[in-house]
Amino acid sequence: MQFEAPNLIPVAPEMFILGLACLVLVVDLFLDDGQRIFTYALTQLGLLFAIFLTLSVGQSEAQVIFDGSYIRDGMSDVLKVSVYIVTMAAFVYAKEYLKEHGLFKGEYYVLGLFAVLGMMVMISSQSFLTAYLGLELLSLSLYALVAFDRDSKTGSEAAMKYFVLGAIASGMLLYGISMIYGATGAINFETVSTALAGTGMENTVLVFGLVFVVIGLAFKLGAVPFHMWMPDVYHGAPTPVAQFIGSAPKIAAFALAMRLLVDGMMPLHSDWQQMLIILAILSMALGNVIAVAQTNIKRMLAYSTISHVGFIMMGILAGTSEGYSASMFYAIIYAFTSLGAFGIIILLSKKGFEAEHLDDYKGLHERSPWFAAMMMLFMFSMAGVPPTVGFWAKLFVLDAVVSVDLTWVALVGVFFSIIGAFYYIRIIKLMYFDKPINTQPLVANMDTRLTLSINGIMMIALGFFPATLIAVCVKAIGS
Repeated sequence: MQFEAPNLIPVAPEMFILGLACLVLVVDLFLDDGQRIFTYALTQLGLLFAIFLTLSVGQSEAQVIFDGSYIRDGMSDVLKVSVYIVTMAAFVYAKEYLKEHGLFKGEYYVLGLFAVLGMMVMISSQSFLTAYLGLELLSLSLYALVAFDRDSKTGSEAAMKYFVLGAIASGMLLYGISMIYGATGAINFETVSTALAGTGMENTVLVFGLVFVVIGLAFKLGAVPFHMWMPDVYHGAPTPVAQFIGSAPKIAAFALAMRLLVDGMMPLHSDWQQMLIILAILSMALGNVIAVAQTNIKRMLAYSTISHVGFIMMGILAGTSEGYSASMFYAIIYAFTSLGAFGIIILLSKKGFEAEHLDDYKGLHERSPWFAAMMMLFMFSMAGVPPTVGFWAKLFVLDAVVSVDLTWVALVGVFFSIIGAFYYIRIIKLMYFDKPINTQPLVANMDTRLTLSINGIMMIALGFFPATLIAVCVKAIGS
């Protein structure tokens, strides 16, 4: 009965992405290096159709199927479409880089599609088991992508660190899930939530279960003190892989936090709220302060991500629909902002040269006024400077926290955002006020230039007109 057509229609996007990944894998076997563009085109067309398919099966009311282990609702629809768009843009940015570095292979797109599938399962999970399966599918794909350049020692080292620490975090998450199952006798979020409403934190096993689940979740988000993998992975991975890791998975991580904490353990809100407050403050503090000392832009963006994770958690810990929608808005905007910032790094990187040092951005305005302006918009958005959309993302989160009488947490967030503005503005200073070390003009394909331009213009366009996207997030959370 579980596999009849009415139950399969909501999971059509997942089935399609799985089929697409398998098709790309098989088709690529029959192509030589000069024909890899067909693999790329097939992947992009498949993701474009996935957007159409996801919007087609979407309905106003939520649908829970497979004995309560899978949910399709407004939030899942919006987040999945966001993941598709971010992934498509990431693949556009990556194409020329992969060609120049001899990495333009079908395996890159197969692993990327399986990572997308893992994110989709995470986004629509309605039980601890489904969430864990999606998380592991995503993680295994990312481990392989980090080590995709087999000739890179730093990439192999980063992948090993990521794998070992990821395995530990997955074990902690699974251990916490087993404790919650032992205390409640269920893994379905709705059933667990009902059971927790009756027992609260009187059961010691539940206390430890909640702690282990939050630890596992904090690692996947990259929150302090479980952030140690992020700078090394961003630095060691090929730049397109670092771009992918720093964008789309953050949307899925937000969804995982919502499913585990809000759908599964909402009766324990007062308990996990205290944990998230500590994690959020530590993440904003350490991320912004250490980023100031970085001379490698990829490591700087890694610590920047850690600080932004603190803001995402601030919206969730508010425990209100306003906070959840603000956090969702922030996660989506950050994914696109990070995507564009790494896109500029890829644009400047050539064969045998990685534009990962801050000095590489000196005088970028003289080399390309347009893309210097795009990078300025990305940096201003990350810093939360009006009128870019990053300002509204921070404002909505801070307003949600203030509305639940946690004004002091909001003030801490503002304080560390001011510190964070320094290293973003430093990039702008290098681009506009320093003499260039390399005076060669930037060369890039039209698709890369067009995507990067649209990505940058989004920062200012959504800054002037943020109401549409925030309305979509509010409606998605409320559905």
